[in-house]
Amino acid sequence: MKATSGVPAWLRGAGLLALAGAVHALTFAPGPLPPWSLAIVQVLALAVLARATRDAARAWHAFARGCWFGLFSFSIGLYWLYISMNHYGGLAAPLAVAGVVALSAFLALFGGLAGALSVWLRPVGRDASPLAQALTWAAAWAGAEWLRSVLFTGFPWLNIGYAHVDSPLAGWAPLLGVHGMALFAALAAAALAGVPLFSGTRLRPAAATLATAAVLALAGWPLARIAWSSADGSPLNVRLVQGNIGQSQKFDPALLEHGIVTHLRLAAQPPAPGEPAPDLIVLPETVLPLFQDQLDLRVWETWRAVAERQGSAIAMGAPLHTVEPDGRERYTNSAIGFDANTPAEQIAAGTMAQRYDKRHLVPWGEYVPFGFGWFVQMLNIPLGEFDRGPVRQDPFLVKGQHLAFNICYEDLFGPELLPAILPGPNGEPGATILVNLSNLGWFGDSWALRQHLQIGRLRSIETARPMLTVTNTGITASIDPHGRVVAEMAPHQAGVLPVTVQGMTGLTPYARYGDAPLLVLAGALLIAAAARRGRRNA
Repeated sequence: MKATSGVPAWLRGAGLLALAGAVHALTFAPGPLPPWSLAIVQVLALAVLARATRDAARAWHAFARGCWFGLFSFSIGLYWLYISMNHYGGLAAPLAVAGVVALSAFLALFGGLAGALSVWLRPVGRDASPLAQALTWAAAWAGAEWLRSVLFTGFPWLNIGYAHVDSPLAGWAPLLGVHGMALFAALAAAALAGVPLFSGTRLRPAAATLATAAVLALAGWPLARIAWSSADGSPLNVRLVQGNIGQSQKFDPALLEHGIVTHLRLAAQPPAPGEPAPDLIVLPETVLPLFQDQLDLRVWETWRAVAERQGSAIAMGAPLHTVEPDGRERYTNSAIGFDANTPAEQIAAGTMAQRYDKRHLVPWGEYVPFGFGWFVQMLNIPLGEFDRGPVRQDPFLVKGQHLAFNICYEDLFGPELLPAILPGPNGEPGATILVNLSNLGWFGDSWALRQHLQIGRLRSIETARPMLTVTNTGITASIDPHGRVVAEMAPHQAGVLPVTVQGMTGLTPYARYGDAPLLVLAGALLIAAAARRGRRNA
């Protein structure tokens, strides 16, 4: 069919979906959009896709529309991967662009799957109420988002829940996590998509669906007032170190000493007037861009001297090479903790008592997926093959507080942080504070920094725990148990951020049960839709 303007209707629809997908990509962290607008724009943009899906004649039409929307949303929202592959990985620009588009196309399949499933289960006849349609769409979307977080190790970056960290939906995070927030955000988009544009004949049921979505969203406000955790022990004075060592310099052998000296100087500087002495000094991921046993023992003696002079413990990210009792060698991306009483020989051997080994490794950056050796050989990425750490690792104990570390994008996987928060199998205490160590220098001055901070904020809300994010180039920050940033350092500058953090105890429903309640809820909605379809075909 031709539109009156002479532009084919399908082409107008494709253009609108592409534009909506592009706008959708702007909603996952502040800048360029202001924080208050993120949730509103996200729902409006997704409503365009929800309406296109609702109007699809067949499931494969909805699949294609979901993929098209997602291709633009992910390609723009993840553009910063080009920086890591081209600027720092040395991959030719056309291949780096192709890499971003290929990953975006894969991630877009999940939105396409959600659209196809919602059309396949679409109620008709007496069952075809706007509320039933909206609930089916929302459950399919939330299910697809969850699948994207686990399939092939998962990559749930740009889950729509992250657009709602500052909206009422955040109140649902301690109960249902980010995927529960995605369910309600998708419901709001589907409800909005069901409002008739040119006819009021179905306005009343559409209004009822909108009202249902609004009530569920606004219920997050009173939920957010529930005290899911309480203060535990004395506050901890922490110094967060941001070295701002450029990625092009970090692994340059000629500049290795400069990087070490920079971090030593920042860790060793005396407290400012009125600033308490630090109980703990935290440095980011791979502060030392070579294995700990490759350093001269005098370097570790110098770090011990800093700890002694400051009267504090030190935690830092470092790649470790260790030898197991059975003689097997292990290479891990780790966080290590030590103080003035830790022998330098123990640190050099990687046998210190406080240690966390990264569990969720980055494909191509930290391990080579099967069949992709050729791709890794094209990239100039050091330290590229690591062993995984165990599921639960004891938090670091510092002056009565228990700090659970995670590294790089591990904080993207909410359920994987929970074992450290829960008591251990033998009654070991769970974490009272979360700490993320990252090196976002791979992504330059891009949206990745702000998106990652948004992810950390949501992990704090889900678990009712404060989180410290300590990065090489930014954004280094302290986040309270309600997901509010209480202190942050401007990116791309060297310095220290002194913060006081109160550890918290107590478990949110999400910390206890993870994604299980959301999966039961979404599954029940989809099963109900399938039952209606079965009656229709009987």
